[in-house]
Amino acid sequence: MGWPTAENSAVYWLLRFPHSAQVVGECSFTNIVRGPFQACHLGFSLDSRHTGQGLMHEALVAAIADIFDRHGLHRIMANYQPRNSGSEKLLRRLGFEREGLARKYLKIGGEWADHVLTSFINPRDGETPYA
Repeated sequence: MGWPTAENSAVYWLLRFPHSAQVVGECSFTNIVRGPFQACHLGFSLDSRHTGQGLMHEALVAAIADIFDRHGLHRIMANYQPRNSGSEKLLRRLGFEREGLARKYLKIGGEWADHVLTSFINPRDGETPYA
């Protein structure tokens, strides 16, 4: 189970194998906004020695369920660089949908980098039909 920060603006998860103290990855739900928005941003990383094994997918399935069920959020947003096909595939497999492209979104390695914007809406929140 993830633990929230004192001000409840983020929830952090550490990934480790059972019976081991070694952390092999992490995921975070940050910038939690309440009120009418009920949303957050997802970030994640995994030790490169463990990629391609489905570990992050398994962890995020549990973490996302916790964010929707226990924390009651409506929207999770996740962004990735267009060349990051691994994150793209993982997010798509989890149910995230592409919402657009943000040009020069984050400064990484001293350079402004474009990012694909995605989101995942809590499936238990009914869609409001257009009037």
